[in-house]
Formats: sequence, C-alpha cells, structure tokens
Amino acid sequence: MPSEDTVETQETEDTVEKTGTTAGPDAAREPAGPATAESHTAEPETADPKIVAAVAAAEAAVPQNGEPVRVDSWIWAVRLVKTRSAGAAACKGGHVRVNGQNVKPSHLLRVGDEVRLRQEHRERVVVVKRLIRKRVGAPVAAQCFVDNSPPPPPREAVAPAGVRDRGAGRPTKRDRRELERLRGLMGGGSGPAQPRGR
Repeated sequence: MPSEDTVETQETEDTVEKTGTTAGPDAAREPAGPATAESHTAEPETADPKIVAAVAAAEAAVPQNGEPVRVDSWIWAVRLVKTRSAGAAACKGGHVRVNGQNVKPSHLLRVGDEVRLRQEHRERVVVVKRLIRKRVGAPVAAQCFVDNSPPPPPREAVAPAGVRDRGAGRPTKRDRRELERLRGLMGGGSGPAQPRGR
C-alpha cells in the first residue's frame, strides 16, 4: 500500500501535467490559463472592504458547534438594544417574548425563533436567522434577522399634547386649564374647579 507522501507526490505531478503549475492539489480544479477578473468569482470587485471585514467579524462571532445563545446577549449583538444590561432589564420587565412566551435573560435562542421586543412607542418583531454572540456593525446585524415589525408610528402621533409656541410667554389661568384638560389631569374639565383647602 503506498504511503501518504507518495500519493501527494503523484497528485502534485498530475497537477503539473494538467495545469502547468505546481500550485497544489486544489489548482487542478481551477481552469488553466491567464488569471483574469472573470475567473475569480469568489468576491466581486465592487465589494466594500469594510463590509467584507465586518462579515468576517460576524463569522468569528458565531458560536462554535451550534451552541445556543442567550436572548439578552443576542438582542444586544444585533443592535435591538443599546447595552446587554438593557436587554436583560427588558427581559426581566416582560418586554421580550420568544415564540409567544415571556422569557428570562438566560433563555437560549435557536435559529427560526420569533423574538418580540417592546420598545418605547413600538414593538419590534424579528425572526432569528443567524446566532451571534458579539456585537457587530449595523449592516451585518441586519443579516442576522428578518424584521417583521410593523412600521413605526408617525412623529405627529407621538408628539406631546399642549405644546406652546416659543416666545408665547407664561400661560394664563385659562391656558393652564386647557392644557390640564388636554392632559387629562382634571378629569375632562367637567364641573367647577375644586377649591384648595387652606
């Protein structure tokens, strides 16, 4: 039986005969001839080197051997929350649901899980596409989930009620009562104002 060194030597000799180069056993798979941009289709020339580096960093952030990832760590890594502790606080407060159930920060995610995160004035609904542990840039983070969130409400809908024009001065008693009625502090403004006890 031939040794491994003999087999490798034969493969190298076969490669030299087929391609005219001594690049190794992998060179036999590539076509012979001058190297052109069309022959190397692994990466397009228009790829931004920053995005390529970010994708490489994301690949390095993938857990080894298909290990699951904690939900608080994942929502931080894909930039749904600003800090990991904010992700843990959201889980503890009941603002994070995975597949319809409230979860603890230590809940382990799998690919295909649906994560719902309630934030300030909206709810984010995402489906896990890739598990990562380390925080990555926004373009790479967007590749780690499918965003099924409803569109955010318009800014006019979340504007505070009773905003006064700049330079209008101090509000009069009538203006103050209208503002309180808008804010609901006086119960709708029906009936006379209650006298304050002195």
